[in-house]
Amino acid sequence: WLREHSWRQTLTAVFLSLPLRGARATPASIFCSEQYLKVSIPPFLFEAVLYAPIDDTNSTAKIGNGNIFFTLYKKEPAMWDSLTLANADKEKLQYLREAAVLKAQEKAKEQTEAKKISKQEHKKYALEATMKVEEAERKRIEDLKEKERQKVTKELELWKNQQKDGDKYKSIQKKGELHQEIERKNEKMNKAQIPNEGTSKTRLKSMKGSHSIFSQNLKEEQLPVPRAAATVKVNFTPRVFPTALRESRVAEEEEWLHKQAEARRIINSDLSELEDLKEEEKNPDWLKDKANKMFAMGDYLGAVNAYNLAVRLNNKLPLLYLNRAACHLQLRNLHKAIEDSSKALELLTPPVPDNENARVKAHVRRGTAFCQLELYTEGLQDYEAALKIDPRNKNIEKDAEKIRHLIQGTMQSS
Repeated sequence: WLREHSWRQTLTAVFLSLPLRGARATPASIFCSEQYLKVSIPPFLFEAVLYAPIDDTNSTAKIGNGNIFFTLYKKEPAMWDSLTLANADKEKLQYLREAAVLKAQEKAKEQTEAKKISKQEHKKYALEATMKVEEAERKRIEDLKEKERQKVTKELELWKNQQKDGDKYKSIQKKGELHQEIERKNEKMNKAQIPNEGTSKTRLKSMKGSHSIFSQNLKEEQLPVPRAAATVKVNFTPRVFPTALRESRVAEEEEWLHKQAEARRIINSDLSELEDLKEEEKNPDWLKDKANKMFAMGDYLGAVNAYNLAVRLNNKLPLLYLNRAACHLQLRNLHKAIEDSSKALELLTPPVPDNENARVKAHVRRGTAFCQLELYTEGLQDYEAALKIDPRNKNIEKDAEKIRHLIQGTMQSS
């Protein structure tokens, strides 16, 4: 029992100092209600039935310097005759304990219910806010569609007017050609009906003169109308992909976009620490390019950090593990290089001609890490596997030959 304590009071508060005797106290060691105070620090115990009720909500306890200092605010301003209630028998003490525990349980239950209600209200507010944002986005998209529709309608009307002008010009040209054909036929008929040479000459002269005048008038009529000046604007539909849209690639592109959206959804739900990053910094491809630049500059540790974040965003890209293995080789993290190369080989399945180069690099990097760990047999196996994939690579063949000599030298020395 901790019986040594000191206390003083004012009209509104009681100040109690309790020594700890070398024991270590935590906030969980203290229990306080309106008229009951308990401090349990095994093997020590302090228990007090207070003289009058206190405001346990605003009362405080500070632990430090080997003491617990209580500041207990009285519910009713008055001076106490003593700190504890005099002549408190066991039955009354037991009753006060049980009442304090029950009240504490009810208070904890009320706090839990309040937290639950508050959490539901926050969820409801978040849902409403999300619905408002989605509604605003939907309205914005509809407005853009309506503007685009109006624009296309205007362009279609302009095209129709241009088509009408072209049809008019064609009809005028056809009429001119028909008129010329009729004149030719009339000229042939007149030549056939001429009775003598003299009259024919005079008629021919007159016909020539009349024909030349008519043809001149016809040429004037056949002049086309000036073409209307206009500016044709071509608007392309925005695309995520740099290549042009092809029907044969639609399903493949939609699948890629779906996977990207699913990955972003997983990131937003699971990686709350990435909320401060920019949108492009959440793209594994952008992170891979950035890490490649860091590797080229010799910043291997920064490249590893970038690859780590890219792997957290998308752990199905074998090139991320393959490039990170190269960084680990430069940093002498040989076991991690072996682990990343093995993971890259696991993802580079099935073996196809498109991933031959990546598989060769994975085998070479894992074999290099094994050799630097002096595990030459395992390293030789990886180099031989790389040679099976690319048998014309002279560099790999030379390195494999060196490893064989090392193994033979090791066996002879042993």
